[in-house]
Amino acid sequence: MLKRTIVISSPCRVSVKNRQMTMTDSSSGIVKTVPIEDLSMLIIENQLVDVSASLLNTLMEENVSLLVCDNSHMPSGLLFPIEGNTVQGERYRTQLDASLPVKKSLWRQIIMAKIKNQSSLLDRLGKDGDILRPLYQNVKSDDSDNREGIAARLYWRELFGDGFVRVRTGQFPNNLLNYGYIILRSAMSRSIIASGMLPSIGIHHKSRYNAFPFADDLMEPFRPYVDKVVYELYSSGCTILDKSSKAALINIMYCDVRMKGNLHPLYVAVGNFCTSVLKMMSGSSRVLSVPELC
Repeated sequence: MLKRTIVISSPCRVSVKNRQMTMTDSSSGIVKTVPIEDLSMLIIENQLVDVSASLLNTLMEENVSLLVCDNSHMPSGLLFPIEGNTVQGERYRTQLDASLPVKKSLWRQIIMAKIKNQSSLLDRLGKDGDILRPLYQNVKSDDSDNREGIAARLYWRELFGDGFVRVRTGQFPNNLLNYGYIILRSAMSRSIIASGMLPSIGIHHKSRYNAFPFADDLMEPFRPYVDKVVYELYSSGCTILDKSSKAALINIMYCDVRMKGNLHPLYVAVGNFCTSVLKMMSGSSRVLSVPELC
């Protein structure tokens, strides 16, 4: 069954009764309910939403991630369960004890998959995906010659034109990309925890000010799925983050992702990807099961 993402954007009281999330509108008093077991993520956008502690606890028990937004409606915080897996201690040790060669091999395969998906997206959009093919075909261990960075410069120029610069504080469509990536990062962090690993221990991203470097590592091959939706919004003339554009970006969680010949919703694919990463870290596999843009 497909899990749901609920966005609360108007003032209300949110609580829990009989494992049902209950949302009571502050103005009309209208009550809506949804089974918590059906949820994958709850996003709170409005500053006048009142959330009960019992609901927060139930969300954590059901492994539902909570994303809180600031006054400008941009995500500002994430809440995840501490105990996401019954063999968590063992998985922690596997992750922490992974050898340097394994980490370098992981990063190489992650970057290969990312650049390949970028190339595939350019092809799908009628652009020149061939410019990236030489870059993903011979990625070195740990991407030691920075194929990712070289590919990024070519990719963004081909996707949005010569004048576009990809920076977090840059001009449109950076705002759309930022929002989509945070949604993706939230889903990846949730899956990392659910698989019994630590999102705070990265293999490449290692900034001391980054709470989720491992999520930033593992989300790289999935970024082109966000880019595709942002490009479609960009092409339709959308320039702002409004209810419609946010809904389109949130729905990325349900787009089709091909892995090992099978199609999965993206939120399922990120879980399968985390499982594959764990297998490599434990030594039971040398090949990563990666998403393929379809």
